[in-house]
Amino acid sequence: MTHAGYEPFEAVEVEIADAVATVKLLAMERIAVLSAQGSQADLHFDLGRALARLREDDAVRVVVITGIVDGEPWVLPAPPYPEGSALDPQPVDFPDWMWKGFMGVRLTHQTLAEMEKPVIAKVNGDCIGFSQSIMFGCDLIVAREDAVVADVHMDLQKLFGFDTVPGDGGSALVPLHMFPAKAMEYLLLAKPYTASELAQMGAINYAVPAERLDDVVADMTQQLLAKSAYALAMTKRVVKRRVAEQLNLTIDAASAYEWVNFLHYRGSGGKKNTRLE
Repeated sequence: MTHAGYEPFEAVEVEIADAVATVKLLAMERIAVLSAQGSQADLHFDLGRALARLREDDAVRVVVITGIVDGEPWVLPAPPYPEGSALDPQPVDFPDWMWKGFMGVRLTHQTLAEMEKPVIAKVNGDCIGFSQSIMFGCDLIVAREDAVVADVHMDLQKLFGFDTVPGDGGSALVPLHMFPAKAMEYLLLAKPYTASELAQMGAINYAVPAERLDDVVADMTQQLLAKSAYALAMTKRVVKRRVAEQLNLTIDAASAYEWVNFLHYRGSGGKKNTRLE
């Protein structure tokens, strides 16, 4: 059950106990149901706002981000748009339908980089699309070993009919976690990795059997709670300066370029285009 004061964030559930906040990302199917009921739930925006609230909540010392159901994807590659709806060529209104999502992307990543409390990614299911950039934005990453992690922006031909720039933070964060050639292969070819493979290349902290995930994260959380909150806060701020700088350099441009890709597709009448023209 969502903790009192966090009910407005419909696309996430926030539970707080013993100074630990657990933020559970709702599956995209659940968000679609909420939308059909007239809700304005948006994972990008709600997560950013929830994290901003948690940053100021003195009852919280550690944050854990995870999926709402063990074994299910954190979020799907993209919302299940009805065919021919959101992407049909049409005049661009302000705010455009993508405006809120991109605002949320920036709020989420900037808050993850700036908040003084340690944030653990507890990857309990496949981590696809925006969720993998959330994962890479966390301070510590523990995943079930069979979880699949992928940035699918350059593999959206199957869903949208065109590929696009990773505008959700991945283009800034992935190069901080992988060697350049690996980061390029991961982003340009939308190459998926298992959590075990990411752990072997040093891109995440641990990949563990599903039955050990809770225990490993709980142990890590208790180690953090045993340390000085102030020392943790200032250590995190110092280490995260590089991340914040990378986001400042990259995320606005990446979001804008992805937006341009969507607008270009709409302006072309929905025709696939693999050439620069």
